[in-house]
Amino acid sequence: MSTDTVAPEATRTAEPADSTRGRRILVGLFLLAVCVIMLSPVIWTMLAVSKPTNVAFLDPPVFAWTPTFDAFVDLWQTTNFYRDLMNTVIVAVGSTFVALVIGLPAAYALSRAPGWVSAALLVLALVFRALPRFSVVLPMYEISISLGVYDTKWALGAALVAINQPFSIWLLRNFFAEISPTLDEAAMMDGCTRLQILTRIMIPLMGPGIITAGIFMFLFAFQEYLTAVVLTNVDARTVPVFIASQLGQNLPMLQQAGAASIILTLPVIAFALVAQKYMVAGLNAGSVKG
Repeated sequence: MSTDTVAPEATRTAEPADSTRGRRILVGLFLLAVCVIMLSPVIWTMLAVSKPTNVAFLDPPVFAWTPTFDAFVDLWQTTNFYRDLMNTVIVAVGSTFVALVIGLPAAYALSRAPGWVSAALLVLALVFRALPRFSVVLPMYEISISLGVYDTKWALGAALVAINQPFSIWLLRNFFAEISPTLDEAAMMDGCTRLQILTRIMIPLMGPGIITAGIFMFLFAFQEYLTAVVLTNVDARTVPVFIASQLGQNLPMLQQAGAASIILTLPVIAFALVAQKYMVAGLNAGSVKG
């Protein structure tokens, strides 16, 4: 009697568990297939740069070869890749720092000054960010030529700050809006100025927001191509421009472009993995209201 009663219940309990497990396996396989498809260009590039030049681009492809790092060695020894990589890092770090220095007080002011003026400024910033890139970069090219700063890291960094600044202001402004204005009022009652409130109270509370904005600004600048190809030639050339210059050339140069692509990609992946918890926390904190 008790056996007949327990057995159907156990069966009913086991069936949903098996069904759930099966769905999870199917979803996992589907996501794995999507990841493989999305990463297939990166995988193909990694395979191509590890092959000898004479078999790297054969059709049909060769799947049995002795791995080699000649493409990376040639990249460092026969090109100016090191200089271009240093230009990329210097411009990305410098433009990110300047954008945060400008964006933090601007975003704080916009978050604490409600009204049509701040709304109009935010809309103008959004419109500027949404403009076609060429409509912004071409005037910058003329300005850099006129000022004699064409093909310099200063000109490229200033252009990247101007292009990406609206995004940082919007993002930082949302984070500031999450902080209660009562903190400002209490600090002002204690004699703090607006600048002291920003530097002593708001910025320490804005850790995830600053890191999130800094990550996005750095990645935008690190991988920017169009602005760099217009405003640089040789001295301030960045890695994306270098990679584009290698395409359509002979096979060794194509392998060098692939090696440069891997070197450009790996630090970004590592940086994103290390900083992902800050990005998630920061985006969640800045997405509630603003």
